[in-house]
Amino acid sequence: MTLIPVRLKPLHACLLAALCSTSWQASAQTQALVAGQADAATTAVTITGSRIPRASVEGPSPVTVISAEDITRQGYKNVFDALNSLTQNSGFVQGADFGNTFTPSANAISLRGLGPNHTLVLLNGRRLADFPIAYEGTVNFTNLANIPAAVIERIEVLNGGASAIYGSDAIAGVVNVVLKKRADGIEVNAKAGATSRGGGGDRRVQLAGGAQRGQLDTVFAIELSERDPLSSLERDFMARRGGTPTNILSRRDIKSNKYLDLGNTCASLSDLFGGSTISYTAGKRGSYCASPAAAPTHWTVQTGNRSANAYGSANYAAGDDHTLFADFLLSRNDSWNNTRGPNWTSASTGSSYFYNRNRGAYEAWTRFIAPEEYGGVDRYNRTWDDDAVAVTLGARGRLPGTRWDYEAAYSASLYRSSNHVPRALANIDSFFLGPKLGADSAGIPIYAPDPARLTSRLTPAEFDSITGQSDSRDASWTNTLSFAVNGEWLQLPAGPIKLAAIAEAGRQGYTNKPDARINQGYFNTNVPTVDTGGTRSRAAVGVEANIPLIKEVAATVAGRYDRYEFAGRSDGRFTYNGGLEWRPAPALLVRATHATSFRAPDMNYIYKARGTGYYSSTTDYYRCALAGQAIDQCDYANVSPGADYVQIGSRDLKSEKGKSSGLGLVWSPSAAFDTSLDYWRFKIDGLVTNLSADQLLRDEAKCRLGQSDITSPTCVDTLARIQRYPLTALNKPGEIKEIRVNPINAASQETSGMDATVRYALRGTGWGDFTLRANYSKTLVQRYQQFNGDPVEDRLHALDSTDWPDKLGASLAWTAGRWTNTLSATRYGKIPNSAGTAYLSPTTLANWSAVYRYNERLTLSAIVNNVFNKIKRDDTGGWPYYPVGNYSPVGRIGWVEVNYRFN
Repeated sequence: MTLIPVRLKPLHACLLAALCSTSWQASAQTQALVAGQADAATTAVTITGSRIPRASVEGPSPVTVISAEDITRQGYKNVFDALNSLTQNSGFVQGADFGNTFTPSANAISLRGLGPNHTLVLLNGRRLADFPIAYEGTVNFTNLANIPAAVIERIEVLNGGASAIYGSDAIAGVVNVVLKKRADGIEVNAKAGATSRGGGGDRRVQLAGGAQRGQLDTVFAIELSERDPLSSLERDFMARRGGTPTNILSRRDIKSNKYLDLGNTCASLSDLFGGSTISYTAGKRGSYCASPAAAPTHWTVQTGNRSANAYGSANYAAGDDHTLFADFLLSRNDSWNNTRGPNWTSASTGSSYFYNRNRGAYEAWTRFIAPEEYGGVDRYNRTWDDDAVAVTLGARGRLPGTRWDYEAAYSASLYRSSNHVPRALANIDSFFLGPKLGADSAGIPIYAPDPARLTSRLTPAEFDSITGQSDSRDASWTNTLSFAVNGEWLQLPAGPIKLAAIAEAGRQGYTNKPDARINQGYFNTNVPTVDTGGTRSRAAVGVEANIPLIKEVAATVAGRYDRYEFAGRSDGRFTYNGGLEWRPAPALLVRATHATSFRAPDMNYIYKARGTGYYSSTTDYYRCALAGQAIDQCDYANVSPGADYVQIGSRDLKSEKGKSSGLGLVWSPSAAFDTSLDYWRFKIDGLVTNLSADQLLRDEAKCRLGQSDITSPTCVDTLARIQRYPLTALNKPGEIKEIRVNPINAASQETSGMDATVRYALRGTGWGDFTLRANYSKTLVQRYQQFNGDPVEDRLHALDSTDWPDKLGASLAWTAGRWTNTLSATRYGKIPNSAGTAYLSPTTLANWSAVYRYNERLTLSAIVNNVFNKIKRDDTGGWPYYPVGNYSPVGRIGWVEVNYRFN
């Protein structure tokens, strides 16, 4: 589901928030109250954040629970859609609309803004293989889009560090997707959606069910879905790029830096790029052929996707005290997008210019090939074929002769991704310039080209002769063997001490294998590639205890030791967790927790061999400042393709060490009302992070312009990393040559804030039942220090931050007879504009759903996302005129859904 901005005045937003709350975010406190009022014999369940079964989700750390019913009412397609709107999910992540990224076929979240690699994602309490391609080419993470919603029982989100329970990665929190273990009959679900502005349609079909036969319980699900890509040409405000149009054909004299006259070439090619080709005059430098539609033509703002997922589960009661279980999850995802078209610059693998023997001068030729020449923009799509599998086998029950329960399990997960990228072949220079005639004393190639070759339109056959496709193969895997026990140990006056213990051993690894032909000179690139990959093993033991100190006070303590072995060395960490629950009154709970956590360095950071490439786009803030141009009008802003980079891993990285604390209050005076307020704080020392190229360029500008102390550690390091061509260079004087990045253990990162929830239910009225819920998260502090000795940055108020400082979710559900209507809204706090000069106003997105239960078998639903059909605009960074990644340009989406239950 895609949410689109609805701008409301602050007063209107506050009123809407007061009237509504996110219905799917069923608060842990609400469920705890219900459980507390239920029969004392309520079956205990294990809730994320503890391995000790409890009768409720209530505990020292807050847990947010998203039920299957919540997902259905809100119209979410998968786990990612549901989690993306969590108020705790405040961090910016690159999504399917972000264009040329490393992972457009995957979805991730960033709890508390700590990044997608700091949230541990579990399936039925077990780890999944990482997505085989690192996020932003740097960090490992778990893809959230492969789990069929039809068999989800609930999603639990622990809001706090939990390494003492789950080990590495659980710094910002834990997401545990719990799938159904029992089902009766078969259900068929069909859902389809379309946008009111056109494009970006969506379809999904699910078949799910299960049966009980004697001692065997089985569950299965099959899900097929398809999402249409959305082109920027399908959104009027993006269809024509403002500012300087894209250069699609030019000849430039290197010495004078002026464009050579092209005669009537631009007029003869005026039909290209949808008839938008014109002759553009660049002041005294002359003119060239250009199009304002070249960039929009080749940018997919929503990645196309086709997926098939299957799940199966079986539980066999082998006796009164033992159950054998097995489950599997299979996923297939095909994704495609288009982020830039086929373009060529002469001698682009070297000097980017050549010596024209016919003129006796150095020239640079440029050619952007239009879709009309090669048969349509889709022929230049990038595609991904992803396959994933997760399998678990095990047994659970009661240890013979004891009152202790056990679970022994083996789990394995594998993820494979094949990436297919269109590329120019090595013969493209000779196609446009003719045979190479040698090189001058400086190594600049010499040609005697025919200008007609540059100015003539191509045929599809000619295009096929100079382009091909590179194929990379990437994979990741993990397996774990675990044994856990829990039970009652000692009886204290206030109740029994409950214990749980866990022992784990596992291994994981990954491989990245680029196309071997890249290094063989088959393609028009001199960027070498290297097969990378690595493995690591881990082992852990942990103990957890719940201790009733007195009738009103209970304590929870946990300790765990993890040991990792990788890259010829080992790293061990002990973490602990302590929590208190105090009930001064039956309706009041005061809770507190403190925990340590750690994260072993990402394998990509450790094993990354020297790699080179280019960024999808780059903004040269220093040159913009020197030219006196604002970012939204700067010739050096959002240049695509961007600067080249050199990246390398480090086997000397140390593990991150984190601390988290929480203090909360829960008030539940009745079954109809409850509210909570929690303060949280996270601190990470030795944060493993790859240096951000955009941040490096911003820092470089500040250092060179005297806005930062040029002798500071950050400035010294930054200026050494950004290599520029000399100002006296014949070509590209003063431009960025390359940016050198690598992972480091940063000094520290700290963030703190508060969460608030409220729920009120009004039942049995003549108008039906009403349920009002609201959840609010606000970040109070966000600090970062890259190197010891650097000033501590206030990232919360930084004008280059992209995280949400606060987020409010609200919904009002009304059930009358067979109808249930839900009005929901999410209010996002202010974020800086693209130019980093001011803030964009807070934005509220509203959704509505209606569910009609025709009978016990048939349910019909209608859902509208972004009811007011608004799109958040931001022109300060120029095209594409919206905050990419923070908001979406899709617009209003309408859905219809039918669910039929057999038997």
